[in-house]
Amino acid sequence: MNFLGRSGVPRAPLPELSCPQWPLPCPRRTVAAEVRKQVSRERSGSPHSSRRSSSSLGVPLTEVIEPLDFEDVLLSRPPDAEPGPLRDLAEFPADDLELLLQPRECRTTEPGIPEDGKLDAQVRAAVEMYTEDWIIAHRRYQHLSAAYSPITTETQRERQKGLTRQVFEQDASGDERSGPEDSDDPRHSSGSPDDTPRSSGASSIFDLRNLAADSLLPSLLERTAPEDVDRRNEASRRQNRPRALLALYPAPDEDEAVERCSRPEPPREHFGQRILVKCLSLKFEIEIEPIFGILALYDVREKKKISENFYFDLNSDSMKGLLRAHGTHPAISTLARSAIFSVTYPSPDIFLVIKLEKVLQQGDISECCEPYMVMKEVDAAKNKEKLEKLRLAAEQFCTRLGRYRMPFAWTAVHLANIVSAPSRRPAWTDRRRRGPQDRTSSGDDTCSFSGFRPATLTVTNFFKQEAERLSDEDLFKFLADMRRPSSLLRRLRPVTAQLKIDISPAPENPHFCLSPELLHVKPYPDPRGRPTKEILEFPAREVYAPHTSYRNLLYVYPHCLNFSSRQGSVRNLTVRVQYMAGEDPSQALPVIFGKSSCSEFTREAFTPVVYHSKSPEFYEEFKLRLPACVTENHHLLFTFYHVSCQPRPGTALETPVGFTWIPLLQHGCLRTGPFCLPVSVDQLPPSYSVLTPDVALPGMRWVDGHKGVFSVELTAVSSVHPQDPHLDKFFTLVHVLEEGAFPFRLKDTVLSESTVEQELRASLAALRLASPEPLVAFSHHVLDKLVRLVVRPPIIGGQIVNLGRGAFEAMAHVVSLVHRSLEAAQDARGHCPLLAAYVQYAFRLPGTEPSLPSGAPPVAVQPATLARGPGRPASLYLARSKSISSSNPDLAVAPGSVDDEVSRILASKLLHEELALQWVVSGSTVREAVLQHAWFFFQLMVKSMALHLLLGQRLDTPRKLRFPGRFLDDIAALVGSVGLEVITRVYKDAELAERLNASLAFFLSDLLSLVDRGFIFSLVRAHYKQVATRLQSAPNPALLLTLRMDFTRILCSHEHYVTLNLPCCPLSPPASPSPSVSSTTSQSSTFSSQAPDPKVTSMFELSGPFRQQHFLAGLLLTELALALEPEAEGASLLHKKAISAVHSLLCGHDADPRYAEAAVKARVAELYLPLLSLSRDTLPRLHDFAEGPGQRSRLASMLDSDTEGEGDIGGTINPSVAMAIAGGPLAPGSRASISQGPVAASRSGCPLSAESSRTLLVCVLWVLKNAEPALLQRWAADLALPQLGRLLDLLYLCLAAFEYKGKKAFERINSLTFKKSLDMKARLEEAILGTIGARQEMVRRSRERSPFGNQENVRWRKSVTHWRQTSDRVDKTKDEMEHEALVDGNLATEASLVVLDTLEIIVQTVMLSEARESILGAVLKVVLYSLGSAQSALFLQHGLATQRALVSKFPELLFEEDTELCADLCLRLLRHCGSRVSTIRTHASASLYLLMRQNFEIGNNFARVKMQVTMSLSSLVGTTQSFSEEHLRRSLKTILTYAEEDVGLRDSTFAEQVQDLMFNLHMILTDTVKMKEHQEDPEMLIDLMYRIARGYQGSPDLRLTWLQNMAGKHAELGNHAEAAQCMVHAAALVAEYLALLEDSRYLPVGCVSFQNISSNVLEESAISDDILSPDEEGFCSGKHFTELGLVGLLEQAAAYFTMGGLYEAVNEVYKTLIPILEAHRDYKKLAAVHGKLQEAFTKIMHQTQRVFGTYFRVGFYGARFGDLDEQEFVYKEPSITKLAEISHRLEEFYTERFGEDVVEIVKDSNPVDKTKLDPQKAYIQITYVEPHFDTYELKDRVTYFDRNYGLRTFLFCTPFTPDGRAHGELPEQHKRKTLLSTDHAFPYIKTRIRVCHREETVLTPVEVAIEDMQKKTRELAFATEQDPPDAKMLQMVLQGSVGPTVNQGPLEVAQVFLAEIPEDPKLFRHHNKLRLCFKDFCKKCEDALRKNKALIGPDQKEYHRELERNYGRLREALQPLLTQRLPQLLAPTTAGLRNSLNRASFRKADL
Repeated sequence: MNFLGRSGVPRAPLPELSCPQWPLPCPRRTVAAEVRKQVSRERSGSPHSSRRSSSSLGVPLTEVIEPLDFEDVLLSRPPDAEPGPLRDLAEFPADDLELLLQPRECRTTEPGIPEDGKLDAQVRAAVEMYTEDWIIAHRRYQHLSAAYSPITTETQRERQKGLTRQVFEQDASGDERSGPEDSDDPRHSSGSPDDTPRSSGASSIFDLRNLAADSLLPSLLERTAPEDVDRRNEASRRQNRPRALLALYPAPDEDEAVERCSRPEPPREHFGQRILVKCLSLKFEIEIEPIFGILALYDVREKKKISENFYFDLNSDSMKGLLRAHGTHPAISTLARSAIFSVTYPSPDIFLVIKLEKVLQQGDISECCEPYMVMKEVDAAKNKEKLEKLRLAAEQFCTRLGRYRMPFAWTAVHLANIVSAPSRRPAWTDRRRRGPQDRTSSGDDTCSFSGFRPATLTVTNFFKQEAERLSDEDLFKFLADMRRPSSLLRRLRPVTAQLKIDISPAPENPHFCLSPELLHVKPYPDPRGRPTKEILEFPAREVYAPHTSYRNLLYVYPHCLNFSSRQGSVRNLTVRVQYMAGEDPSQALPVIFGKSSCSEFTREAFTPVVYHSKSPEFYEEFKLRLPACVTENHHLLFTFYHVSCQPRPGTALETPVGFTWIPLLQHGCLRTGPFCLPVSVDQLPPSYSVLTPDVALPGMRWVDGHKGVFSVELTAVSSVHPQDPHLDKFFTLVHVLEEGAFPFRLKDTVLSESTVEQELRASLAALRLASPEPLVAFSHHVLDKLVRLVVRPPIIGGQIVNLGRGAFEAMAHVVSLVHRSLEAAQDARGHCPLLAAYVQYAFRLPGTEPSLPSGAPPVAVQPATLARGPGRPASLYLARSKSISSSNPDLAVAPGSVDDEVSRILASKLLHEELALQWVVSGSTVREAVLQHAWFFFQLMVKSMALHLLLGQRLDTPRKLRFPGRFLDDIAALVGSVGLEVITRVYKDAELAERLNASLAFFLSDLLSLVDRGFIFSLVRAHYKQVATRLQSAPNPALLLTLRMDFTRILCSHEHYVTLNLPCCPLSPPASPSPSVSSTTSQSSTFSSQAPDPKVTSMFELSGPFRQQHFLAGLLLTELALALEPEAEGASLLHKKAISAVHSLLCGHDADPRYAEAAVKARVAELYLPLLSLSRDTLPRLHDFAEGPGQRSRLASMLDSDTEGEGDIGGTINPSVAMAIAGGPLAPGSRASISQGPVAASRSGCPLSAESSRTLLVCVLWVLKNAEPALLQRWAADLALPQLGRLLDLLYLCLAAFEYKGKKAFERINSLTFKKSLDMKARLEEAILGTIGARQEMVRRSRERSPFGNQENVRWRKSVTHWRQTSDRVDKTKDEMEHEALVDGNLATEASLVVLDTLEIIVQTVMLSEARESILGAVLKVVLYSLGSAQSALFLQHGLATQRALVSKFPELLFEEDTELCADLCLRLLRHCGSRVSTIRTHASASLYLLMRQNFEIGNNFARVKMQVTMSLSSLVGTTQSFSEEHLRRSLKTILTYAEEDVGLRDSTFAEQVQDLMFNLHMILTDTVKMKEHQEDPEMLIDLMYRIARGYQGSPDLRLTWLQNMAGKHAELGNHAEAAQCMVHAAALVAEYLALLEDSRYLPVGCVSFQNISSNVLEESAISDDILSPDEEGFCSGKHFTELGLVGLLEQAAAYFTMGGLYEAVNEVYKTLIPILEAHRDYKKLAAVHGKLQEAFTKIMHQTQRVFGTYFRVGFYGARFGDLDEQEFVYKEPSITKLAEISHRLEEFYTERFGEDVVEIVKDSNPVDKTKLDPQKAYIQITYVEPHFDTYELKDRVTYFDRNYGLRTFLFCTPFTPDGRAHGELPEQHKRKTLLSTDHAFPYIKTRIRVCHREETVLTPVEVAIEDMQKKTRELAFATEQDPPDAKMLQMVLQGSVGPTVNQGPLEVAQVFLAEIPEDPKLFRHHNKLRLCFKDFCKKCEDALRKNKALIGPDQKEYHRELERNYGRLREALQPLLTQRLPQLLAPTTAGLRNSLNRASFRKADL
């Protein structure tokens, strides 16, 4: 029986329950028959068929399968179905959700809230809000989610602590002394020449027998059963493995982490940058009276005072004593001397202004300042009387007028000079962003007040105050003027004083601090300490921050008073301010803050007096503490007094001359702002305070006829009074409703119950007009009230007023406004932190107290939401609700009467239900606003739901019953509509779509913790369907796919992701729709006779059951599968996203303590099993890490019948493929993908970048490491052969991708000086492996077919780079690099071990199969690859154990089939035998010994292993630089020891044969010790290699190996021409051998055929019949001695020639190659060859500037040089090498070798006299030489190439004079020409060749002159004929020829040699020749002048004329010399006259 799901698709039968599904429209119906057809079609199809349709239930990957009903599945499982630790995976923990009450942080020790009880509603609400604790609905495990504890580089670094350092050969070899050396070895490897004997008989000393062997493996010689061996190996592999693989891999990409969230900070009070100002001392020249100080900050640009005043008193006790009569006991808070100022907007325009005041006295300010300006402290004695007088007067004034002050002086400090003083670190290095206030305007950033160095200032100059310029406006003018260099203030006479202040950045938590309300800020250790005051900031611009504490301050600023029209004595005016609570004088409240040295609060305060001014200005600031309840009677009372300064009898001290007042409350709002008040002359009448002074009361007299004469300003800083009309009105209305106090007066209208609703709606709508600053400040209040209106609709006149819609709209607008104000502070996801904090901490359900007893839920929170908007009449639901409540367990009480239930239910609603409803039904404008900030409403709903569950104790309710169906319908509708918005907006407003998408995903993720999870899954599925529908028509699907991927990733970041995937329910296989399915599958299995287990298969595929049960994992992997499809759009971006999502999740699992146990992790790994098949199918498009020097082929090709049709299943291995795997060059046309790198036929679709590939592979390794091995084994058993092949390929790629790069590599990356090729060592090794690394690298470079263009610097392309750099910083510290290398080493080891484990599983699986040979071969190749790559000692120990087990189980693999595998293995084992690490040696020698024994046991000799080992050794020793022969000797000795101890083979010849082989190897080693010595000397090294290669002339294999080694070495040194010659020689060698074997027309006839390429090649003809017997086993058996091998060598030669720029030689090579290719009909290669020829010829035409080399003769003299003494060489150096360079190089090199002061460079090129040299020193003579050609040769050597190729003769000249100097006067200047001939022609297979012949000729002075003149003439001719002409060069040559000043110029030469006819007739001929030269020279000068005339412009005419004049003079001077005749010349030549120009007649000096 089939269960049919809703969509007609057969569903899995579930254990005894049917799943109620959420009905969702399903567009696609599939009939079962179609399903069957499709399934059978896919089962038989090839593995490459598109995965979109391949899924076993017929649901394609593009469709989301219907999930299981989560809750039902859980209910159906018994709770203890799972054993111990797995039980926690089955369901969310019981304590998942909890309610936290977090006490609100209070900065002060006292709460600071008003105590008095009679508070009105608004104050009460504010006080409540500022005191209640934060309420947090906390998900206890959420911190484990990737969203909250992301894996970052830092956390990875934490987890990487305590890693053990892996030992790597390459790190050890970097520095032999420090590697993990064998402690028992007294002699380290011979690094310096001194400890190595030189004689070639070295072997006698290093006698093998006397060496110590390494330790033996104890059980190696026992014969154990293979199963036991495997078991033992596995146990040892399992030990000490790192638990978390991904902790070793770089952290997931931060850019992709869309799920990253951070919990918002709880709301805190806003502060700017804080500076601490300490007033230390104030001292004047004279001390006669107390002085008081005031500090405040002013911003000149904003023209604003930006802080309140700070008052300080630095007077001495004696001065304070003068005021004893007036003082009360001063409160400690008024004794503060330091203040903390806060600056939100630091700017360079801020000044610290200091004002000083003194006690009022008679006389104006100037008079009172005079003594301070005139008297000096030094003159105290002189002015003693005057001072006494002044003191006496001051004392009188203090006694009488002590309560009044007068202005005295002021100064200002420019803060920018302090914070960025040059002596300090410039402050702008510290641009720490401080909160949301950072929208600084331009230039503000240059100033920061947080990081400067503290400074102590002494302010010395004060300016006296001027009575008529006291206002702030004047102050700003002064300050602006102060900044100018020519400040007017500087010209004023200053009041001299010394004020010392300290300015520093304020500490984080200063002690002894008082808040602006004078509350003690924590920490306050001792109440008696002198306090520091926090000074309230008045920010220069808006600050958007919510109020978090109670603050209620009022500032009063009297500005000016105008009594000029008043008669009488009103001159010394002061204003008294009082805060009156009524009209009785006793009702003045003590709320005015005291200043300095007085009481804390006072009832009255006075302004300073300006002497004799009727209209004074004031700068005073009065600070008042507003009472909590301001009522209608509260007012400020201003009384104006005249103060008489002189004591006259009968006059009072103060006379009141006017009164005025300000009522503080108007229409319930606080009155603030500027006022201009009329002043009454009379006492105020009773009940004046009800009115304002603007009302002219009858019978009252007013100053100036009731005009405004007193200007004053009030400012409030209050967290109770919003001071915004819209907010005021809104709060007032809400509070009126709460109190129900009707009727109520609002402004001028009286509100009754009937009109209040309308007003309230209007007020809600008007909230959007509120100004942003107060709106943000009161945002918590506003939102709370709005929530309350939604949840508790007000009852007006017994009617419920449903304000839900209005409140929802208002909320949307408020949220928008807050967002807009705080745009700069939004986080990456567009969330406003302020609102996020509101939801997280402050939001609560109204009326519910979190501290409820755990009993019945409070009546207030009822679950049934009945009144759902005006649209649904209440009556409809009444009956229904009644029936619900009686049966519904959620309702604690069965209701009583209907009425009382109705009123209770109707009176309260649930916020989340209301929000969902209002959102769904909202109109378009509101919806738009809500969508912009959807996250806020989603979070609000989630918290509301969580609180509802927590407070209503509903967490025990089954999830399906927690929320009513209607609400869930609303949610479904909401999710659908928001999802639709995402899809439709993605092309219009991508940013919004992205935000919405994330918000929706987070919302659904949050709901998974609260509601029915099956329901949420159905919503996810519905959303996916919406997206899928849109994708079909989308113009750019990648955008949508990206969003969907982000959506999935966020869902998967849920902390209970694993549980949500039902990991514990076993996958139920689908009921097979028809038998045909199982029968078709049975054929595809490789190993098991029965059909594959569908259960297992469906676990490893993205099958229907898998996706249905593991719903989220299914979604994630489906996204990955679709992104990896070859035809996916926008692939590389999607690859990265999808892979990063999986990687991030796996990292999370690794770090999650819940999954630490292996059994649990194995269960988690099951969620990712399809990753294996996914990656396996993506293999062709993964980045090929094994590409490059050692190419690999796909192993699969030999197992896979349907990839390219080349391999055949089972059977034999395709030879070319095998060869490629072994690392050989390839058969022509064998496999496209090998020869062409990434762009091959098999790689359809977009290839993955290296980074993505590596991450995908690390995920695969994670699954392999953590999955259940038994499960993997069952899966492997079911795989078809091609699939298994691809799996092995995947493992191969894993090894390549995670290979250790070595510490050096990290350092190299770090210094950014990467060598373009891989490091040398790897390349040489590859060269040995026969993969001819250098060639391939070249071939690849020249081919450049890579999709990224030129790959030379592949390491620096981020997309292709193999190393993901962990950070963008390039300069890492040494420790960081050490750490990186440590981690990389551990990762490489662990990756390789995981691969090894998997290989063992595969071997176990294939033991029984028929096709096992091919698979085992492939397995062995992967093992070999792992042994050949850079591995740690730990891995090699296990890897070699596995290799031994494999060989002992399947010996025929190595000894019957293919020689290549055996060769490879020998080479790798030998390499490890020479390791510096003793454990590696121990295991490698054991493996090598067993290999010999195995070979011997099969056929009684081990010729094959012998041959391979010998060849391997010679190649190894020759090239590997880090090779240590010392250690290899130890290993040879170890193998000998094994042979001697092996009891089983005592009677055979085995031990003897082993001994012979070991001694033979030992000899080869000794030969190469010498090479070791010359490792640093490339020339000597190549000479030695050359010598060894010559010694192997009798064994072609080895000679060939050495030639290849030399080529590798040359390539590494950049000598491409020489490398090419080595390859030509190798090819000639092979050609000789092939010519002996068979006579083929198309093959070269031996080395003669190569003569055109190089004349040196004939050396290779040494092979002859007597040497060669081709049938002997293992002789010339290498892969190179075949036609294919020859082709490979020639191709390499051509490639090297191309790199060296010798394109002509490329042609010659291809001439030999083309006939072979033609014979093979290999048109593909022919096409390539002709393409390359075309390139070569094109380059010959276009590359004019080729440079081939520079040559130097180098002679060595001195016994220290040993073999080199008295030898002469010609060195070929890179082109444009200067003599100094080679000289420096050789000198440095030999100095290093022989020590300081031993090497001397002979500075001349004269012959060296051996007798004069110091025998203790080494002399080197270096001379630059040029190639020399006889005249007849030049006919053939036409091109530049011809003249630089095949060079044997070189020339250098040495000038000398008879008296020994090099240069002298013309008549005595001789020259010696030396010709050198070399043994071979350059270029050769080495870069220095011995000189074999030398001849010298000496030129007489006149011959020297002839040569010089000929040279000059040639230069002139060249410059004249140059095309295109070069005017500059022509003029230079001309100037040198005709210029009059040329020293030893033409004229001088002519005068010396032509002035008189020589007496010796033998010299006539020279004389004549010189004359002819001069004639020719004159002719050429003329031509040049003519040419120059044609070239010059008008500006050079004069210069040309000068040249012509000079030439005229020259010709005139030469004329007589050239015309005289030699009569003898006409006579016939006498026989004795020598022909001086014939080479044969020269005097010879042979070597």
